[in-house]
Amino acid sequence: MAIRVMVIVKATPESEQGTLPSPEAFAAMDRFTEDLVRAGVLVAGAGLKPSRHAKRVVFDAGACLVTDGPFTETRELIASFSIWEVKDMDEAEAWARRYPPLAAGPSEIELRPFLELADLAERVAPEERETPREGERGRLGVA
Repeated sequence: MAIRVMVIVKATPESEQGTLPSPEAFAAMDRFTEDLVRAGVLVAGAGLKPSRHAKRVVFDAGACLVTDGPFTETRELIASFSIWEVKDMDEAEAWARRYPPLAAGPSEIELRPFLELADLAERVAPEERETPREGERGRLGVA
C-alpha cells in the first residue's frame, strides 16, 4: 500500500529575493521531475513566489489577524512543494537524496507523510470509511 508524502522545499535567501535557479539547475530539476513521473511517484508540485507576495492568517480566541508578507524567518518559509506517492518513508528519503541543488549554499527538504484514512479510522464513522472511487477524494481529503 502506498503512502502520500508532502515534500517541502524550504526557502533560501535567494528564493526569497525572487532569484531564479540557473538554467543548468532548471534542467537538472526537469530531469529529476521526469524521473519522478516515469516512476509514477509525482502526484503534484509547484514552486511558490517569495513571501512578499504572501499573506499570513492567524486565528486566536475567535480573532483573526492577517499580516502581509514579506516574512523574516526565511528558514521557516516554503519555496516549493510536491506530493509524492511512495511505498514508504524510506523510498521518499531515497528520492529526496536525489533532489538536485537549485542554488549554491545549504538547502533543506522536509518530508511529511499525509494523514490517511487508516490513521483516522477510530474517529471516522463507518459510512465515511468507504474507499472513494479512482480519482476521488473522501470528505477528509484522503483516498
